[in-house]
Amino acid sequence: MQFADCVRTRKMVRAFRRDPIDHELLERIVEIASRAPSAGKTQGWHFLVLRDHQTKKFWDITLPEEKRSSFRWPQLLSAPLIGLIFADPNAYLERYSEPDKVKTKLGDDVSSWPTPYWTVDASFATMQLLLAAHDVGLGALFFGVFNGESQLRAEFKVPEQMQLIGAVALGWPVIEKSTDRGASAKRARRKPVEIVREGSF
Repeated sequence: MQFADCVRTRKMVRAFRRDPIDHELLERIVEIASRAPSAGKTQGWHFLVLRDHQTKKFWDITLPEEKRSSFRWPQLLSAPLIGLIFADPNAYLERYSEPDKVKTKLGDDVSSWPTPYWTVDASFATMQLLLAAHDVGLGALFFGVFNGESQLRAEFKVPEQMQLIGAVALGWPVIEKSTDRGASAKRARRKPVEIVREGSF
């Protein structure tokens, strides 16, 4: 698939078959995601993979049974894999304390960073993960974890310093009806002329 075609045809998928994802295919996707830009080549992001009983536990915590009857996308729960994306600020403090970076003083404390590049880098990697999944025919949905984060951290032994960026549901897509698209899909995409500012705002 040509890059432009991959970008233009990628979409968030909310309906999945239960068929598993081969480990080698997952590694291929993650390897592509790992090539995203990273400050100091720190690469301080992690992809916590949940399968089988772990995905059930994820949904039990974040979307309990009593709330599912009104859930708009029930086939989202069929995704065979949920990946939780984490950014590690400590990795950046360690990297920027190394000899080639120590003069920046960015290794002193997270407050020294005007922009939290652990968040930026993990976000870059997440976007490449979504594109890589689409390129091999998988469906993917990035979504925020707004309920049960503390329970998830305890259940899956997530270190305290890790910043949760969000979750990615991965699997083989079911062809969705147009009515199943999220409400935001109806919003018009901004044109380049609305985005580009030449010289000043």
